[in-house]
Amino acid sequence: MVATQQQEDPHIWRDLIARHRQTLDNALESVRTRVNWSPYSEDYRTYGKSGKNGGAGDEGETQFRRLLGRPWDVAQPGRDGTVGPGPDAGGERSPYGPELGISYPHSDPDALLPAMTAAIPAWRDAGPEVRAAVCVEILHRINMRSPEFTYAAMHTSGHNPVMAFHAGAVHAQDRGLEAVAHAYAEQTRLPAAFRWRKPLGDGTAINLDKTFTAVPLGIALVVAGSVFPAWNSYAGLFASLATGNAVLVKPHPAAVLPLALTVSVAREALGDAGFAPDLVCLAAEHPGERLAASLATRPEIRIVDYAGGRDFGDWLTGNARQARVHTATSAVNTLLVESTADYRDMLANLAFSVSLYSGQLCTSPQNVLIPRAGIATDEGHKTYDQVVDDLGAALGDLLADDAAAAAVLGALLGPAVLARVERAMSGALGKVAAPTRAVRHPEHPDAVIRTPVLVRLDAARPADRATLLSEWLGPVVFAVAVGSPAEGIDLMAHTNRTCGALSVGVYTRSRDVEEAAEKACLDTGVMLSVNLMGNWYISQSAVYSDLHGTALNPAANSVHCDAAFVAGRFRFVGVRRYGGAA
Repeated sequence: MVATQQQEDPHIWRDLIARHRQTLDNALESVRTRVNWSPYSEDYRTYGKSGKNGGAGDEGETQFRRLLGRPWDVAQPGRDGTVGPGPDAGGERSPYGPELGISYPHSDPDALLPAMTAAIPAWRDAGPEVRAAVCVEILHRINMRSPEFTYAAMHTSGHNPVMAFHAGAVHAQDRGLEAVAHAYAEQTRLPAAFRWRKPLGDGTAINLDKTFTAVPLGIALVVAGSVFPAWNSYAGLFASLATGNAVLVKPHPAAVLPLALTVSVAREALGDAGFAPDLVCLAAEHPGERLAASLATRPEIRIVDYAGGRDFGDWLTGNARQARVHTATSAVNTLLVESTADYRDMLANLAFSVSLYSGQLCTSPQNVLIPRAGIATDEGHKTYDQVVDDLGAALGDLLADDAAAAAVLGALLGPAVLARVERAMSGALGKVAAPTRAVRHPEHPDAVIRTPVLVRLDAARPADRATLLSEWLGPVVFAVAVGSPAEGIDLMAHTNRTCGALSVGVYTRSRDVEEAAEKACLDTGVMLSVNLMGNWYISQSAVYSDLHGTALNPAANSVHCDAAFVAGRFRFVGVRRYGGAA
């Protein structure tokens, strides 16, 4: 690891650097080579006895239930009231049924932001290596509480147990560490200190002693969504913190707990390392307060990271002009079925992909394009209708049992998602090929869970085309008839450009079709997955290896995670000292 400008580190800093040096070095190597690696185990038994449906165990549930019905104690500056509990007061309600009953402190920004600004200089002066070590320590402490974070994700975002453990815990932690590694690499590209020597031609030389210090922009605001509050927020949070900024976390009102836990752990670790805990603070909001909008335009806020709907993302980009704004917004993901060498495996893979978390993933395929003339398979030619019917049958087989279905699906996030499902079921959009059904959760009977509804559309009909060019977040899937593979690829590219996309898939035995799809994705800036089978799915993203988003289409203006994602969060400032002539 490259030495920093620190000359005499406090003992705790040296201990933290030594403790986490290997993890950081491994992360640096992984983001360089893109190999498979993670310090955070995906084995539930690592964190204690696994629970029902393969999720976190009894200990996590016990820890989670201890949080319910109590005030959240965060001693940050400017407290002027309380948010929640109860829906009328901005409290959270689990998609699986019960209200959480947790109240959170509300802070006056006029008192909170100056305290956060005052905490930055000591954090800046500690240098990249110390900051990286402290950030890895925060993530380590979060990782040790993964079962608790799993239950928090389940009961705010409606994840099934496995999804909650992955996206709400270990894979979110991976995203944070990935950002720390990129941040460290970019901050150490210049030497912290060196002597510059310029010969004068007369046998003497001028010597200048130079230092380069990574200087943060100021306060970063993280505006989180309700779908994946940890997974979507950790990249920005840790990229900003590792580059010396303070971070104010503004959670979605329906999913405060995962980020409140995060803020508490971060504040504790920062304090233990000798830094002001106010480097990381929570911004809970009252109903109707529109706190994200008012905070994002304040002069103290120099960075904004946002995940959510496109309208507000566009508003932030247009109005938070004093800040660098990173957005991840709506996406319409397309999958083209042209031919396959394993028809049954393809159907099983596709059925699982559209079912996982009830289609509420930002990478879930929505539009399945199928040539009207049908496709070639290892079972012979299949017509468009046969492919659609067989996909419906695969969904039925996968989700036939309520307990098994509940383990794959997730609770719907809210009434808007259910309304989309019911509209699709009504036949108003197109002919229903496979109906949705209600799933009864064996432990949470109040949970609203629906299997995907599969609807036939035809790209040649203007009304159908308008439908498929809109985002239908939730368990709504369109089987779209196209005139030819080439027409399907053109539609895919048009969707990417106009709607934005995070993931595109193709099933084909034709090299020409594969190359055409690849060119379309390169031209429109979307990750392409080709002929995925078995238990790897189009909606999955491998941290340290895959890039989430490209900033080349409307779905996102930044990438999780690359050098550009972190480099704009700080600037180098040089100091030159005359070292004499010799």
